[in-house]
Amino acid sequence: MTTLEIKGDWNITKGKLKQKWAKLTDSDLQFVEGKQEELVGRIQKRTGETREAVEKAVKESCSTCCCK
Repeated sequence: MTTLEIKGDWNITKGKLKQKWAKLTDSDLQFVEGKQEELVGRIQKRTGETREAVEKAVKESCSTCCCK
């Protein structure tokens, strides 16, 4: 898998998360390898959702792509 394919999958996932939580911005969803905890924390802070709800939503959004 190429970096371009991975970025494309992450863009799809970002779109799904934005549909679920319209408050999220591209800045909130910047994903850097090794920074998953920060990503979940940012989404939690912006949406007020529980950690479990955020992790579930991210996992569900990724279910159709390879960014698991």
